[in-house]
Amino acid sequence: MQADVPTLLASTMLASLCVSLVMVVGGWGMPREGLQLWAGALALHAAGYLFFGLQGRVDEPLLIVLSNGLLSLSFALLLAAVQRFHGAPRLWPVVLAPPLVLMLLLLSALDNFSLRVVYSSAVFSLQAAAVVTVLFLRRQGAVGRGQWLVMGGLGAEALVMIWRSITGLSGQLRIDDLLPSDTVQTTTLLVTFVVMLVASLGFIFMAKERTDEATRRLAAADGLTGVANRRSIIAALDRDVARAIRTREPLAVMMIDLDHFKQVNDVHGHLAGDSLLRSVVQLVAQRIRSHDIVGRYGGEEFLVVLPDTSLAGVRRLSQDLCAAVAAQPFKFGGKNVKITISIGAFGGRLEPGDSWDLLIHAADSALYRAKQGGRNRMEHSSQLARSGSRGGPDTFPASRL
Repeated sequence: MQADVPTLLASTMLASLCVSLVMVVGGWGMPREGLQLWAGALALHAAGYLFFGLQGRVDEPLLIVLSNGLLSLSFALLLAAVQRFHGAPRLWPVVLAPPLVLMLLLLSALDNFSLRVVYSSAVFSLQAAAVVTVLFLRRQGAVGRGQWLVMGGLGAEALVMIWRSITGLSGQLRIDDLLPSDTVQTTTLLVTFVVMLVASLGFIFMAKERTDEATRRLAAADGLTGVANRRSIIAALDRDVARAIRTREPLAVMMIDLDHFKQVNDVHGHLAGDSLLRSVVQLVAQRIRSHDIVGRYGGEEFLVVLPDTSLAGVRRLSQDLCAAVAAQPFKFGGKNVKITISIGAFGGRLEPGDSWDLLIHAADSALYRAKQGGRNRMEHSSQLARSGSRGGPDTFPASRL
């Protein structure tokens, strides 16, 4: 049983228009995601198939050029949508060149059906392959699996169009009817229908997945400094404690507090204090390793988690940080703002039953001693108060709630 080509055309047009409307509504207010461009491509796709269907009822050769030109333009907008999603510059002359070239080629081959099939199929396959190539090269800039749906769908479209082009070159296609229901035609339309749905859903998923990732990052980050917030840094410490117990590797933490921070706010204003917090965080981030984690524990206190770090290592780092901050001329409003930090540190091997709150308690006790000892210095703890009290429920990571 062979599918009816006019029915496939009507189904593809209706589905394209419906998905286009969904993307316009869903992408409202999200211009950088490229959803509007993708929706425009679907609308042009529907228009191209409309004119393609009219070829069986209206004796107008220019409909051949117009319908294929619109289909090529829809592929061009798909490429533009992907480029906008990734923030790449859109070179409109390059994007719009294939539709113009295709229409010129078709005008020169209006009396040669096989050649028209070769021209249109070859251009469509190259355009689909271009979108797949851009997505693949920029795959690290997207999260989730939506991009693979787009690449898979348009990759299948490119292969079908190559097959159609080869069939045209072999002379196997006949034009007994402008809408022949042969194997090549019905397969092309069926694949195009499926690809349109799969690729469009994939692009919607790409936009949603990136929004979800951005939301997740915002929920895990401190709004002022950009580092991990209290819950996130405790969750990271909880995870690294379990790993350190399992691997028997040392683990270190630092509790950093800005000395006399209230005086900075009183003298220079809270904006200066905010700027100072960000500057200190940047200085700390420059001196720790990529797998170390810094987070804002509260107010002007920061917690640094240092996996596979001994007590000697965290002492050296703490002393280096104290010296670096004291020597750094922080600037705000054209004025130098001097600040120092005090650090409490713990480092060593953990035992089964040890928990993240014991490490924080040890580092916090050492920080208290550093403050009492004159500030702008570090103190360390090499032992955990394993009979100490637990943290309050508001400080536990999500895994313990």
